[in-house]
Amino acid sequence: MVEASGASRTGGGNRLKHETSPYLLQHADNPVDWYPWGKEAFQKARNEDKPVFLSIGYSTCHWCHVMERESFEDAEVAGLMNEAFVSVKVDREERPDIDGVYMTVCQLMTGSGGWPLTIIMTPDKVPFFAATYIPKENRFGRVGMLELVPRISEIWTTKRDEVAGAAAGVTAAMQQMSRSVPGSDLDESLLRDAAHELAGRFDAGHGGFGGAPKFPTPHNLLFLLRQWKRTGEERYLEVVEATLRAMRSGGICDHLGFGFHRYSTDERWVLPHFEKMLYDQALLIVAYVEAFQATGNAEYGKTADETIEYILRDMTSPEGGFYSAEDADSEGEEGKFYVWSEREIRRVLGGLEADLTIRFFNVKPDGNFTDQTSGLKPGTNVLHVTVPLEAPARDLGISPGEARDMLERSRARLYALRNDRIHPLKDDKILTDWNGLTIAALAKAGRVLERPEYTEAAGRGAGFLLDKMRDADGALLHTYRDGKARIAANLNDYAFLVWGLIELYEAGFDASHLEIALDLNREMLTRFRDPKGGGLYFTSEDGEPLPVRRKETYDGAIPSGNSVAMLNLLRLGRMTGRADLERLAVEIGRSLAHEVKQGPLGHTHLLTAVDFAVGPAHEVVIAGRIDSDDTRSMLRALRRHFLPNKVVLHRPDDRNAAVIQLAPFIADQVMVDGQATAYVCSNYRCGLPTNDIEKMLDLLGVDAW
Repeated sequence: MVEASGASRTGGGNRLKHETSPYLLQHADNPVDWYPWGKEAFQKARNEDKPVFLSIGYSTCHWCHVMERESFEDAEVAGLMNEAFVSVKVDREERPDIDGVYMTVCQLMTGSGGWPLTIIMTPDKVPFFAATYIPKENRFGRVGMLELVPRISEIWTTKRDEVAGAAAGVTAAMQQMSRSVPGSDLDESLLRDAAHELAGRFDAGHGGFGGAPKFPTPHNLLFLLRQWKRTGEERYLEVVEATLRAMRSGGICDHLGFGFHRYSTDERWVLPHFEKMLYDQALLIVAYVEAFQATGNAEYGKTADETIEYILRDMTSPEGGFYSAEDADSEGEEGKFYVWSEREIRRVLGGLEADLTIRFFNVKPDGNFTDQTSGLKPGTNVLHVTVPLEAPARDLGISPGEARDMLERSRARLYALRNDRIHPLKDDKILTDWNGLTIAALAKAGRVLERPEYTEAAGRGAGFLLDKMRDADGALLHTYRDGKARIAANLNDYAFLVWGLIELYEAGFDASHLEIALDLNREMLTRFRDPKGGGLYFTSEDGEPLPVRRKETYDGAIPSGNSVAMLNLLRLGRMTGRADLERLAVEIGRSLAHEVKQGPLGHTHLLTAVDFAVGPAHEVVIAGRIDSDDTRSMLRALRRHFLPNKVVLHRPDDRNAAVIQLAPFIADQVMVDGQATAYVCSNYRCGLPTNDIEKMLDLLGVDAW
């Protein structure tokens, strides 16, 4: 047996013990001689003429944990790796730039991707082998580490020309993919066709799109809401509502502690992959808030409230930033923290409360949960809802009101008991981009649901990022943990934080938020814009050289930075009267037109920007004293309606107000007759100012309700 050799050279543990990433620290005691990504690792590979074994994952990744237990903690595997490779560990959430490049490699070479991501490359960072999870030993046609490592080592030693040829081919393909193919303007016909195609993939039986597994993908719903608003096609609203209801009722929703799990492993939203990601919470809050605006259905507002309760309770740092994720596993088992046996519930609740809870949440004596790894049924249950509360209440002879009160008491008792269990790992690093999404969600919810505490939490989060996550020159940084901010910001960091600041401005009309949004937007364009091909690169022009400088355009689990930046530019342009910002938005759209037309459903957030650009879009200025009843009433009327393609500014009763320096066109838009006054412009035409709320809404094309 080959013994591991890395740990002894570093005095117990490997070089990852000096990192701050929870994912890297999870591997700090592996016998693999891990290096963090950096010059030291690649120089060692050049000096020793070894390939680099790059392993990318994240702290809440289930199969990353499995590969670590099987191989990276195994002395025999580690010994082979230490002899053959220089091994590098990367947290994909800390370094999405690296992950994005090599995930593209994996997809090119294998036709698919995922995490853990395994790349073997030359000391010059050029890949020649790609895979995802690799077992320790050969299994079901999948090569194992014990065979793969010696095989790669032999190829590296004896067939270097073949390695160089494969690496060159991959690099050429990646560079070709990174080139923009500018097209024509994206127009309304594309919106119409994409909405029709997306609705055609709707699962009428269970909600969502397609079969298992099912991901939330809230930007699909945001896009369909806008197409319902544009066309009046009720089918689109029905698809959105059915999907939101199905997710809220399913096991993907944490019915005790709130928030949503990552995705559903089945088509019915019942059996989740149990990790919880901050970005899912943020984007789902936006979807439920907008559905509340569109329909007035209080259940959607309640779901947003509960998801925010989870974030503020469990995912908020003392400094005001927001943590990244919670793991699926605890005590070595996926979902153990979240599932229940019928016996447990009866022991805790007893009597009628237990009967109601068991019936309402579909708890079975033999369990409804199947472990996805083993395929076994351990006799436990994922709580989910399939019938209205009135049904079990009627069966048990109690009123719906009594049932609601009883169920809330039961929920609180079960939640308290669950809190005594061993919790899943919390990834407590703070990421600028995901925090930007969360700030946007909290600010939007705060103004629509009239919950000022949400807006205050968003403001604290923004203050934390702007205070703690900048370098000495004022440039944004990407990640923060243990009092240390590090790693240069990427496009998403800038674009998502600008989005959050725009929402914050509209929630409280603090002009400093708009000013900082404009400053960061300008810095983003300077650092990331491609002046030749159009669009925005993911990494800064002065960032670390990688095999390609990538443009991320796909709206996947989160929207792309290009999509968010395009909509930001449109909104900022309308808020400030700056046509140059709108022209830059058009430039992004044209640069991506070819890709979007090839696959519109992979770009639904960008299509929300196109929807804004096509119009009609509205600019609304409310002139009045911000604390007066008439100004508040006017703003409340604006905020309760679903008007996604509008911007709102507040014109204070002060000619020297800071916002006038940012938006000079509002200088003469003053109160009329000493009352709050609305100035409404739509599709580049402006109506007369009005003090009347119904007239304001009429100018915006909506009925008061």
